[in-house]
Amino acid sequence: MGISIWQILIIAVIVVLLFGRGKISELMGDVAKGIKSFKKGLNEDDETPADSAKTIDHKADDTVSMEKSEDKTKAG
Repeated sequence: MGISIWQILIIAVIVVLLFGRGKISELMGDVAKGIKSFKKGLNEDDETPADSAKTIDHKADDTVSMEKSEDKTKAG
């Protein structure tokens, strides 16, 4: 037994009676705004080229030579 068209119509009428047409239309408008915002965010991510990947330039303040690091291991 599946859901018939009459059962769907009865559920739809109950939902409209409980929430009212105005509340449902406001809810659908909010959903539409959310979808538009989501699509806009996806398009903004696609516009950034892959070549311009952010890199971090790091310069070491103190360079450690191999001799100094070997001395530390021998002392310990």
